[in-house]
Amino acid sequence: MLEILKSILFGIVEGITEWLPISSTGHMILLDEFVKLNASEEFMEMYLVVIQLGAIMAVVILFWSQLWPFCLPENSKDGAKGIMQYVKNDTFIMWLKIVVACIPAVIIELAAGDWLEQQFYNYQTVAIMLIAVGIMFIFIEDRNKEHIAKIHKISKITYKTAFLIGIFQLVAAVFPGTSRSGATIIGGLVLGLTRTVAAEFTFYLAVPVMFGASFIKILKFGFSFTAYELSLLIIGMAVAFIVSLFVIKFLMGYIKKHDFKIFGWYRIVLGILVLAYFIAA
Repeated sequence: MLEILKSILFGIVEGITEWLPISSTGHMILLDEFVKLNASEEFMEMYLVVIQLGAIMAVVILFWSQLWPFCLPENSKDGAKGIMQYVKNDTFIMWLKIVVACIPAVIIELAAGDWLEQQFYNYQTVAIMLIAVGIMFIFIEDRNKEHIAKIHKISKITYKTAFLIGIFQLVAAVFPGTSRSGATIIGGLVLGLTRTVAAEFTFYLAVPVMFGASFIKILKFGFSFTAYELSLLIIGMAVAFIVSLFVIKFLMGYIKKHDFKIFGWYRIVLGILVLAYFIAA
């Protein structure tokens, strides 16, 4: 029973931190330092990634109409013929841009993913990146007071802009504590996206990224789950899914009236506390 409660806690933390720009990976690594599941190191390495599938399913459910690229012929644009009469053109193009944005992180993950985890998945990196990205959020939001966003719709994002956002995401792939959502939102703000568009594109970009990362981790772990391990994983994913539904709705409402500076300050304070704790330990 205690292990189930621990997995519920992991699911809650994942569901909250995956979408707020405060680093889910960083929080999960820190939580794993203090709350140990009774499981093997190999299982935990897989679990901390695959639990994100619960969070991503919340995006799929909430944004299904924006993500699904197919339609019935009567709903297609005038003049569309053949297979294209079944395709929503704007959504299909958006997915092409998402693929372009994924290219940098995919290359790095395939080339050096395991090595990067060994080098940087530790509290020092998490704390430093929490602080560094927090400072960036505050700086960029102050800077944006004098700049007017130019991109107010997902459809206005160019392939070049999508690729550059992917470069920002690459930093999160290398350094835990950066926050994938935080990095892509910062990239979007720097490149002229509104907060809402930056957040939405971040959500959409997470779908292939998380499914891909989870698939790779499951392949490496194998499918030889014990009933105990499978129950922990399913519970964590289910809780992450439910929590994510509320957190995504909260964030989309919040950023319509507020900036991201509060998350920047949170990151800085948490990073300092993490450094202080482990230095004093």
